[in-house]
Amino acid sequence: MADSFDQFSVFFTSDAAYVAGKEFHLGQFTTDVLNLDDAVLSGINDQIDKFMSAAASIFTEKTVSAVHAAQEKLNAVWDLVFELPLYRELEIDLDKAYHLFSRLFSDQEKWEEALDVDSEGHAMLEDFLNGLEYLPQSLRNFRGQITGMLELYFERLTRRSAGAYAAAYAQYFTDVDAAGRVLFDAPPFAQSFPVEVQFVPMMGREENARPVLAEKLVFSYLTHFLYTEFYRGLIAGNAPRQCQNCGRYFLLTRGYNTCYCNGIAPGETERTCRKVGAHRKEARGRSDRSPAQVEYDRVYNRLKQRKNRGKISVDEWNVAVARAVEVLEQAGRGELTDDEMRRRFAEF
Repeated sequence: MADSFDQFSVFFTSDAAYVAGKEFHLGQFTTDVLNLDDAVLSGINDQIDKFMSAAASIFTEKTVSAVHAAQEKLNAVWDLVFELPLYRELEIDLDKAYHLFSRLFSDQEKWEEALDVDSEGHAMLEDFLNGLEYLPQSLRNFRGQITGMLELYFERLTRRSAGAYAAAYAQYFTDVDAAGRVLFDAPPFAQSFPVEVQFVPMMGREENARPVLAEKLVFSYLTHFLYTEFYRGLIAGNAPRQCQNCGRYFLLTRGYNTCYCNGIAPGETERTCRKVGAHRKEARGRSDRSPAQVEYDRVYNRLKQRKNRGKISVDEWNVAVARAVEVLEQAGRGELTDDEMRRRFAEF
């Protein structure tokens, strides 16, 4: 069965999401949505407003021209919505979407049901219209909640692991629940979303792989999927993080800990934020160097000599420096003893 705006399926395993047969890291779609330009959501909002006005005319005028006008406005919405993260990967039934009202009007029985305010068909149409109208705001709410959580509770973490994420979320959950009760007399805070769940076998991705057990989740709303994917990502040890160089979000997978993304850095043509960040750290002042910083300087100079002599490539040099910076940061956070720190540096 093909996907649609308000009914689509995603397969989940313990460490990945599968959409239309393609594998994605848990948390990648959330990261992509966090990076959406606000202008994208504003553009969708504008087109939806135009469509809602035209859709209202269908039920007052009840003419072919009104239906065609509404369908034209709806298609302008689809042109933007179906380019959003996740939707652009789904196998959407585009023919049905781009002829939705035209087909409804041409089926006399369904058309009459849509006009009957007491019918199930009319209720389904109302749900569709309400869901579409609320889509941009739901995405803004999602982005606001997740960015706030990441900034206030996750950015300060000294470790990046499933356990650390669980502890941070527990504190967030407790704080939000308490604030809601005290300030707004709100019911207990909850993160729950309606989905249909099926357990199905799915072939592994590698050649000659055995089947794996997967959950097929059927969603009726984009943000329901995004919350599910985000929290499943945390369970797997994945979380979005804001790059300290370019400001865009990137996905940290399986507890990997760095402050910089792998995208091309602002003002650069080839070097990534990760490479630029590593070199900037090295170029900072050298006074009051700790034992770890002294060891790092030795490693850095050793690697630089290898690069200058042609024993390692520029790419290998950049990767090695970034890894050495990670050891330095771990030592700075107290995660390594002096002996462990020296042993790690000696491996370069």
